[in-house]
Amino acid sequence: MPTLLITGAAVATVAPSGTEHRRGFVVVDDGVVTAVGEGEPPAGTTADRVVDGTGHLLTPGFVNTHHHLYQWATRGFAVDAGLFEWLTTLYPVWARLDAVDVEAAARAGLARLALTGCTTTSDHHYLHPHDGGDQLAATIAAARTVGLRFSPTRGSMDLGTSAGGLPPDSVVETIDTVLAATDDAVRRHHDTSPGSMVRIGAAPCSPFSVTPDLLRQTAAQAAELRIRRHTHLAETADEEEFCARTFGRRPVEVLEDLGWLGPDVWLAHCVHLSDSDIAALARTGSSVAHCPSSNARLGAGMARAHDLLAAGVSVGLGVDGAASSEQGSLADELRQMVYTARLRGGPDTMSARDALRAATIGGAGALGRAAEIGSIEVGKRADLALWDLRGLGHADLDDPVVALVIGPTPPLRLSTVEGRVVVEDGELRTTSEQQAVADLVAARRRVLSRP
Repeated sequence: MPTLLITGAAVATVAPSGTEHRRGFVVVDDGVVTAVGEGEPPAGTTADRVVDGTGHLLTPGFVNTHHHLYQWATRGFAVDAGLFEWLTTLYPVWARLDAVDVEAAARAGLARLALTGCTTTSDHHYLHPHDGGDQLAATIAAARTVGLRFSPTRGSMDLGTSAGGLPPDSVVETIDTVLAATDDAVRRHHDTSPGSMVRIGAAPCSPFSVTPDLLRQTAAQAAELRIRRHTHLAETADEEEFCARTFGRRPVEVLEDLGWLGPDVWLAHCVHLSDSDIAALARTGSSVAHCPSSNARLGAGMARAHDLLAAGVSVGLGVDGAASSEQGSLADELRQMVYTARLRGGPDTMSARDALRAATIGGAGALGRAAEIGSIEVGKRADLALWDLRGLGHADLDDPVVALVIGPTPPLRLSTVEGRVVVEDGELRTTSEQQAVADLVAARRRVLSRP
């Protein structure tokens, strides 16, 4: 791959040292950062491409820790509903999806992420209609097209309405089907090599849509396959009531009883947590995917992100599915994280740099990839975002990190994944945005026209 030199930019490394450069440089060779520092690059430094970053901020590419890409074709439903009503409205719509629809929806969602500074994303695909084709493979194909680093999870539900769960029976599976499909996904797609573009995880959906047996057996399988685990947890008061009624326990206690907390687990939402819940997450090394915009859209509540961080819990950011967070922009989640925390705890509760860490190294830690991505350090993969701060929205803001997080989302001058250009001057360079729009609209029409 061509070498890359970025000069003259403010650089927020998000390294453990907290190092920032007011006017720095970064050198990339063969997809890896080989030099970073203040001022001019060392004499004799050359590169195939040199980018003048004067007036820009260079950050690590953002890491999205929670998404449902298939939902991009079903935005705008149940816009005034809470989670359970929203889900029961949309389950029958999602049951009509096939792999072609999912690929189009995923490509649109991934394109939106890329255009807002994201270079790595997870996806929680838990809904598998019985005749819907290989939808997980469809999301992986879409990620390959857009060029993002991808951590898809083979999600699952086995607790249908006839057994006291929330999802319709038409979209739940047997435990044997789930385990076989997860094993197949790992065998076909999981890559553990340094800098790999695809890592598979296992992801039963939530305590109100899966059985304890599925959680137990998935945990055992994940340990055997050496893959990470993901699920929703403590998103709403309704879930808290369901767990109290069904298990006589709080949601966090239910998962801990089932062996579903640990350093290989990251949990979406975690809005309704007690002090003892937070202590359990910290003690077990579990991570949290904080989704403030989705929580606000569904009226779920304000997660205790500040308290989680103070307790030593690794917190990343997530946009969540586009049907409950229509923006689909990870850049906007940084601002929302700051504002939500300050609504809970006051103006000094969350800083712009706290949010930047969550969007980068915090997310990388949740996905088990903090040794490779999430900060700009020598030896790490060259997943970078260069933000243009020269315009009307930012020119008078002296602190570039504050400009990025609190100001309007800046134009994205350049983003790279593994040193390859994905976005340049605000445009996708890997695929056609116009074609993604056309395919998305066609997919939505197909889905809504099916009986």
